[in-house]
Amino acid sequence: MTADFLTSAFYIYLYVMLGVAAVVFVALYFVTAGYGAFTSSKWGKCINNKLAWFLMEFPIFLAMILLWLHSPNRFTLVPMVFLLIFEIHYFQRSLIFPWIMKGKKSQMSLAVMFMGICFNILNAMMQGYWIFFESFKCNYQVFGLHYTDVAWLWSPQFIIGTIFFFLGFYVNLRSDYLIRHLRKSDDDTNHYLPNGFMFNYVTSANYLGELMEWLGFAILTWSLSGLVFFIWTFANLVPRANSLYKRYKESFGAEMESKKLKRVFPFIY
Repeated sequence: MTADFLTSAFYIYLYVMLGVAAVVFVALYFVTAGYGAFTSSKWGKCINNKLAWFLMEFPIFLAMILLWLHSPNRFTLVPMVFLLIFEIHYFQRSLIFPWIMKGKKSQMSLAVMFMGICFNILNAMMQGYWIFFESFKCNYQVFGLHYTDVAWLWSPQFIIGTIFFFLGFYVNLRSDYLIRHLRKSDDDTNHYLPNGFMFNYVTSANYLGELMEWLGFAILTWSLSGLVFFIWTFANLVPRANSLYKRYKESFGAEMESKKLKRVFPFIY
C-alpha cells in the first residue's frame, strides 16, 4: 500500500467515525446504555463492574504504547508529551478508578463492555496513527510549527489545551470522588443525588470534566483525530447525562428544582 492510499484511508476513517458519532448521539436519546444506574438484564449477561471497567479501558492504554513503540518517530519530544498526557487519563481510568469503586454487587453488561473495548481500540488507531505516523508523513504544521518543533510546547494551542485538559481531569477526579463517597459501604448499591463542587450546578459533573479533558486534548494536538474523539465523547456523554438527569428528577425532583441543576453544562444544559 502506498503512503497516499494510507493517508486517504485514514481520513475516510475519520469522517466515517464522525458520521457514526452523529448516529450514536441521536440513538442514545432513545436507548440508554446498560451500565451504572441503567444496568439491565435486557443487555444480556453481566459481569463484575470493576473487572468490566478494567477490561474496557486498559486496551486503549496498551494500544497507544504499542503504536508509539512501533513508530520511527517515537523519540520525538512533542508526540511523547502528547502520549504522556493521553495516558495519564487512561492509567487512572483502567488501573486506579475500577478498583476504588464502591459496590461489590455492581455489574456491567458484557455487550456494553465489548462495545467500549471496540471503540477504545478504534480511538487508539485514530489518535496514535495521527500523532506518531500520519502527522510526520504529511509534514503537518500549525502556525509554522510541526510536532518535531520543541517550540510547540509553548505555543498558544498547547498551553490553552493543556490547561483545559488538566482542569477537566481535576473536575473528573473530584466528581468521581464525590460520587464514590455517596455510598455508605461496599455493599451499598443504592443511587444518590451527588452534592458539592460542580454538582451544585450539574447532575453529571464527572462527564463535564471528561468533556473538558478531550476538548483540551483536541486543542493541544490541534488535530482532526483529536476533534473526532471530542465529538465522540460529546455524542456519548451528553445523552447519557440527559438520561441521568431524568432519573434523578424522578427520585429527587424537589431538591433538583431548588438547586436549578442542569445536566452537564452549568447554566446552559
